Amino acid sequence: MTGLRSHLRSGVRTGLIYGSAALYLALVGIIGVFSKRDLISGVIPMSYAVLWLTMGAAGYTTVVREKDRDVLNLVSGGVAGLVTAASLGALVIIADIVELRSVLVNATPALMKLLSLGLSPGWGVPLLLVVGTLWGVLGGALPMLPARARRSLLVGLGGIVLVSVLHELIAVLLTSLKLPRGFVRFLFHRKGVTLAGAVLSFAVIAGVTAVWPAAREGVGHAWETLPSRQRRPLRLLLAAVAFMFLLFIPDLFQLYWTDVIDNVGLYVLMGLGLNIVVGFAGLLDLGYVAFFAIGAYATGLLTSPASSLGWGLSFWVAWPIAMLMGALAGVLLGIPVLRMRGDYLAIVTLGFGEIIRVLANSDLLKPYIGGAQGILQIPKPSIAGVQLVTSQQLYYLILLGCLVAAFVSWRLSDSRVGRAWIAIREDEDVAQAMGINLIKYKLLAFAIGAT
Repeated sequence: MTGLRSHLRSGVRTGLIYGSAALYLALVGIIGVFSKRDLISGVIPMSYAVLWLTMGAAGYTTVVREKDRDVLNLVSGGVAGLVTAASLGALVIIADIVELRSVLVNATPALMKLLSLGLSPGWGVPLLLVVGTLWGVLGGALPMLPARARRSLLVGLGGIVLVSVLHELIAVLLTSLKLPRGFVRFLFHRKGVTLAGAVLSFAVIAGVTAVWPAAREGVGHAWETLPSRQRRPLRLLLAAVAFMFLLFIPDLFQLYWTDVIDNVGLYVLMGLGLNIVVGFAGLLDLGYVAFFAIGAYATGLLTSPASSLGWGLSFWVAWPIAMLMGALAGVLLGIPVLRMRGDYLAIVTLGFGEIIRVLANSDLLKPYIGGAQGILQIPKPSIAGVQLVTSQQLYYLILLGCLVAAFVSWRLSDSRVGRAWIAIREDEDVAQAMGINLIKYKLLAFAIGAT
């Protein structure tokens, strides 16, 4: 009896927490927004999937914290799901009696209809309680499965959700790979993934998850058994294959996906530079994006004939000048904050980034950099007389920048400068006691990261 009371208490406590989370999702409008999409087209709306996931997660959380695995765990999981559903049911009943929209604008009749499963409150709320209990029991049963089966099931279900949310992007990607349109329509519908596509996605993702640990262990064992002299050629071969794949990405994907990859490349470039400042040197710079803006505006001013400078330089001449201006900005930012660390440094650099943003959009600099409109007539880069106009052509320029930044970052990581940065990141006082010049290496981190 004591064990049952403990499980009931645990289920009620967890159910109240998840019930509060479910009420929050409903009243801020997230459930209403998800009602416009389907998890599985024509079968399961995304809104119901969110509710069921919340109820199942309540049961899972309740049971996974228990040390023993017995039937009473299913009881506590069912109670957690029941209490979660009861929280939503109470909202439906209150909204049927009191007008809530004057206070809670998202407590619409459509939301109440959705929460009562399309029925009247008298029938819908009891059915909601039953559904919540069942999902709580199912969630509570998951921790009782073997670890590999549980991991495969959870990753497979999560994969269905991810594929459904990204189904438009995935459909475009499959079409760009010249797969038959009938096969794409077999997997995806306008509102989500089809039932066949969901089953296939679950089977593939769960299967890969199940065999991945054994495959990784086998590959690792095979790698360890290789003689050292054979590992280097194999590394070079894998690097060559990866490089060839990167070179042929514009031919494999359509314009839309290449444009997406170009934007990803720009943020990869930003991340590589930020890794020098934050990752190596441990300087929490929250205004790093300002250096990106400085380099971009410098390039635009130097190359555009419509700019205030009107120099009309080539991109390849403007590029190193813009890098030097970024380095100068890094030094100018680094000088006032040399003695700051931690949260104080973060706030000051965040302010620096905001200053650059406000100045870029201000009327003060509008005659020079165009304000919100920006700099016009920026010419495209050209190589051997060929202008890089399309996303597929610009991809190679972005790839070149990422490779150069990655190579510099890799070489710096094990150099004397890199080891000094790491020492400063771990403990500035100890690094200074060991003879490391903090001023020199901090300014160097800001300058190289900005460059």
